[in-house]
Amino acid sequence: MLQRVQLRSKSLADYRPIVGDTLIAEIQRLAEPLRGARVLHINATAYGGGVAEMLYTLVPLMRDVGLEAEWQVIAGADEFFNVTKAMHNGLQGMDLALTEEMKAVYRRYNERNARQMEGEYDFIVIHDPQPAALPHFRDRRGGRRWLWRCHIDTSHPNPDFWSFLTPYLSDYDAGIFTMRDYVGPGVAFPHLAIITPTIDPLSDKNRPLPIEEARRTVAHFGLDLSRPLLLQVSRFDPWKDPLGVIDAYRLVKAQVPDVQLALVGSMASDDPEGWFYYDRTLRRAGEDFDIHVLHNFHGVNSPQVNAFQRVADVVIQKSLREGFGLVVTEALWKEKPVVGGRVGGIPLQVLDGQTGYLVDSVEACAERCLELLRDPARRAEMGRAGREHVRQHFLSPHLLRNYLRLFGALVGPAPA
Repeated sequence: MLQRVQLRSKSLADYRPIVGDTLIAEIQRLAEPLRGARVLHINATAYGGGVAEMLYTLVPLMRDVGLEAEWQVIAGADEFFNVTKAMHNGLQGMDLALTEEMKAVYRRYNERNARQMEGEYDFIVIHDPQPAALPHFRDRRGGRRWLWRCHIDTSHPNPDFWSFLTPYLSDYDAGIFTMRDYVGPGVAFPHLAIITPTIDPLSDKNRPLPIEEARRTVAHFGLDLSRPLLLQVSRFDPWKDPLGVIDAYRLVKAQVPDVQLALVGSMASDDPEGWFYYDRTLRRAGEDFDIHVLHNFHGVNSPQVNAFQRVADVVIQKSLREGFGLVVTEALWKEKPVVGGRVGGIPLQVLDGQTGYLVDSVEACAERCLELLRDPARRAEMGRAGREHVRQHFLSPHLLRNYLRLFGALVGPAPA
């Protein structure tokens, strides 16, 4: 059977002081006709990465407003996750080969998981490519409406991977993308929704944290808090470009010799490539002990990431591809300016010159980091603007509202 994820309860009312009465009232109005609806979310992992983080909040909030929601995770061995990692990269445009053996592995594990599905649901939301073939192998049984939520940038996919995936997408009633530009070529859903990801402001990663506690936490990992700190938080992944971040840091260090860099990552169960790229990152860092490369197996989990983001002077997200970039959202929420790659969903958050800077090269990244390190007043101004931008658009109640809107549209108007 698929693994059911155990979740703590959450109350929508706890978010009212943050997002305000108007949004809460809209959510309650949208939820009323959907009360009792059975909702199943399915993805590939219960930890590591933004999808799992969002589901830990979204599913309990759906329950709180009256939906019967749950979250299940598919089963798979390394051979499956190696294939789906290649699919992830290929669908974002990487030049990779898709072999017949890879296709067979993908089909086999999706068919196996489809056979193990149980229950009847009004809405089944499948997240990302890993389980995308489930409705095909279920003949759509068990779900009145199937929705595919694509969290990655499929605007310019590798044609071989896209042509393999798209026949399975025809089994869906709706497609959900972060940006309209992400909808890949030649695919049409009966219903298309554009929904941006969000963060939970009350989670361990984003809750208020006294600055002295944050400083003690970061100092525990060997950083000198009397010196400036650059930070990137992301998986160890070529699309996140940690090697380019190190190169930019070295340009900064040539002018600010006491600057430090922390690269904080998370090793996810569905990302076997992560360890390989972690090793590449260590090799690029070499013997520069002002570069701190850390991950969850070092004890850097959500509370510690919270501390790092609050202590950093400048946060970097130098992605080469980025579906959205929740780490950008997290940093902005903590009033930190972000120097981010001009790709994907980052420009939705980093309003160039207002909440941070958008860059296209190592040199531009270094230049903007230097500019911010030398201008504390500008950092503070951008930080305040960034937090307000997130408060208005990218918090968990916004995500709940947008799903309720979509469910309501799929059900249609109630009979008069």
